[in-house]
Amino acid sequence: MKITVFTPTYNRGYIIENLYRSLQKQSYKNFEWLVIDDGSSDDTEEQFGKWIQENNLFDIRYYKVENGGKHRAINKGTDLTLGELFFIVDSDDSLTEDALETIVRWEKTIINKDEFCGLSGNRGRNPREIIGTTFEGEYVDATSLERSKLKITGDKAEVFYTHIIKKYKFDEIEGEKFITEATVWDRMAYDGYKIRWFNKTIYICDYLEDGLTQNMAKVFAKNPIGSAIYINQQIKFYNCNFKGKLSYYNLYYEFVKSELTINQTAKRLGINRLTLLVAITLVKCKKFIIKV
Repeated sequence: MKITVFTPTYNRGYIIENLYRSLQKQSYKNFEWLVIDDGSSDDTEEQFGKWIQENNLFDIRYYKVENGGKHRAINKGTDLTLGELFFIVDSDDSLTEDALETIVRWEKTIINKDEFCGLSGNRGRNPREIIGTTFEGEYVDATSLERSKLKITGDKAEVFYTHIIKKYKFDEIEGEKFITEATVWDRMAYDGYKIRWFNKTIYICDYLEDGLTQNMAKVFAKNPIGSAIYINQQIKFYNCNFKGKLSYYNLYYEFVKSELTINQTAKRLGINRLTLLVAITLVKCKKFIIKV
């Protein structure tokens, strides 16, 4: 099996058929569709019961688990996958008809595979546009931590080598159901793994009102331990100076201030209360000066 298209889903029975139909139209056929249903209470299970019986040229493997969040679903997916490549496609999105064919073609161009954790195309609201920004030319090799300097911004369509992503599990924190995917992607990058970024839109998406992207601030606030792990990791991986650290501390405070006190926030970050107060005050002063 060359590719596992992996989909974590939760109560998306009203829209996931769009992804299913786009998989049926794929020009490349050597793939499976692995789905982890994160405890849906809608008709998702019934739909998959029907689709599994249809005459598809790809296997559908559907598992329903207790609700635990997307990151837990990904961890389980990497344990169950049969593909050489692991492609996460969300349940409210779809693929262009040549998406998997394009992935396979670009993967074949990677010679020194030991240096790479995977490859990535673009996401767009349609095949002719992209989400965020991109570089000039057909492709570039770089880690996820080098994205900004190459103008690779916004969500992209990352595809990972299965044997690599299996080694990078998401933190599973009791009582929390979210940690950003960037924590794992950046860990791969920090360890030196590159991605071959190619300039073609293969992944079609729109950000729904009930999606993670549209509710990111609330999600970070409700999951303060995982959010602190991410913030402290950013500080370490980007080797932030004192000013940069204060900026990240304030960012975390802005995320969680509706849920945590100043003391609790400082404790989650592993700093003292005074350092956090300095960070908050300096950012407020900067905003006031700019406004004046």
